[in-house]
Amino acid sequence: MPSIQLNTESSASHAGVDAIPYPPAPRLIRLPEVMARVGLKRSAIYQRMSEGRFPKSRSLGGKCTVWVEAEIDAWINTVAAR
Repeated sequence: MPSIQLNTESSASHAGVDAIPYPPAPRLIRLPEVMARVGLKRSAIYQRMSEGRFPKSRSLGGKCTVWVEAEIDAWINTVAAR
């Protein structure tokens, strides 16, 4: 019985073509995830938003509100740097 050899190299690297790294797409997160990440309750988040001390939410229509993950990450880094 002939032995079978598996090729573990990707076809792109085998052909000498480098993969182009793309930055990750911006991610939108909902309120429960925002609350879990920043350690604040809903009322505290909305209070800080109205005072301009927290990233603004975006409405996707109806009852769907989201935040841009990168803006939440930047806010966390700012608080941590104090």
